[in-house]
Amino acid sequence: MSVNKSLFLWSITAALAGFLFGFDTVVISGADKALQELWPRGDVFHGWVIMSSALWGTVIGAMFGGIPTDRIGRKPTLIAIGLLYLVSAIGSGLATDPWVFAFFRFIGGLGVGASTVAAPIFISEISPAKDRGKLVALYQFNIVFGILMAFISNFLLKEFGSEPWRWMVGIEAVPALIYFLLVFIIPESPRWLITVKGNIGKAIPTLKVMDSSMPIEDQIRQIQADHQNIETTDTIWNLNYRFPLILAFLISFFNQFSGINAFLYYSPRIFEIAGLGQSGALLSSVGVGIVNLIFTYVGLMLIDRLGRKQLMYIGSIGYIVSLSLVSIAFFIGIQGISIPIFFFLFIASHAIGQGAIIWVFISEIFPNHLRGQGTAFGTSVHWVFAALIPAMVPWLFKVIGPGVVFAIFATMMVGQLLFTIKMMPETKGISLEELEKKFKRVSKTEKH
Repeated sequence: MSVNKSLFLWSITAALAGFLFGFDTVVISGADKALQELWPRGDVFHGWVIMSSALWGTVIGAMFGGIPTDRIGRKPTLIAIGLLYLVSAIGSGLATDPWVFAFFRFIGGLGVGASTVAAPIFISEISPAKDRGKLVALYQFNIVFGILMAFISNFLLKEFGSEPWRWMVGIEAVPALIYFLLVFIIPESPRWLITVKGNIGKAIPTLKVMDSSMPIEDQIRQIQADHQNIETTDTIWNLNYRFPLILAFLISFFNQFSGINAFLYYSPRIFEIAGLGQSGALLSSVGVGIVNLIFTYVGLMLIDRLGRKQLMYIGSIGYIVSLSLVSIAFFIGIQGISIPIFFFLFIASHAIGQGAIIWVFISEIFPNHLRGQGTAFGTSVHWVFAALIPAMVPWLFKVIGPGVVFAIFATMMVGQLLFTIKMMPETKGISLEELEKKFKRVSKTEKH
């Protein structure tokens, strides 16, 4: 990865918020059954309160994460996110009541949701156009690295102490503290400093690192051009931004209707339904994490070469094939190793397609002065569905069965393939300011 060392360091530091996102999202899967036995309140309570409490926080964090990101800056927001993760991990591990547990998981969810706004925005705004895809994709790479570490941690801690689940959820305090301390070293986004604070002097040192091929004056002029002739009351709901708004909604909608979060939350349970024992289910989940990490790295390497659209083609086709195989396997009663293999294909398809693309794409399609609002909208759509779908999975598995559930997901991925063919534009190698002009022209054309 031939990227300036300082840019890479700043990007990977911000992207560590993604590691905590991935760890926090999946660590609960290892505690799933233990929590249901400890607090037996029924499937609905377990799914909607205990298992999904973090996701409800994530929805709120995503909805409102754009406000501090735009008003107080990208860096202070990332610092606050680290604190939320730390408090959540400690509180969840010490909880003695399901509502207290749900509250602290909710706090962590706020951090997850806000991080999906602030971290990709920060990285996209310090990245040269030619490297923006792979640098922002570091956030997703850290998500899947966090997922893998959570699966491994759950496996290693499954018999640790009298209540292993406490160690599973509490151990997150260690990486949370490390991230919280490291994020103080990053600079503020120069695009935010120039367009929101009007502080060109403070932005110059970072601009010099960002793109040595372009004179500083030209970089400043290009960024300032975005901020000229805009209304102070401008919002993403202005018809000029209708096209990026539709794109953000659809890519987020399809991301969750692949079933990815439902699977990550309940992978041990799904593998047990498929006939694997508890240890085999947890070990297969580790395999899922490894496949996810490998193919996310492949996606990261290809995103600026093949482009966002080509990876979406590959991922969509992989989704359709793998989800169809999983559905058929459950319908005809295949047991054992076949279902984990089909799921490995599903995870690989997600990692190289939607997983590598979503945070990059949403963070680059809105103008500088509305990037916080626009990214918050896209991530909110993502997290609303990410909360609803996993919350319904235990109930749906009982009512209509896993075969039907995965058939529905496969059908939705046909819709994603059509979206990619008909609507999705390519954004690789184009500056954020040029993308703004391009999308504004499309929105104006649609109005006439």
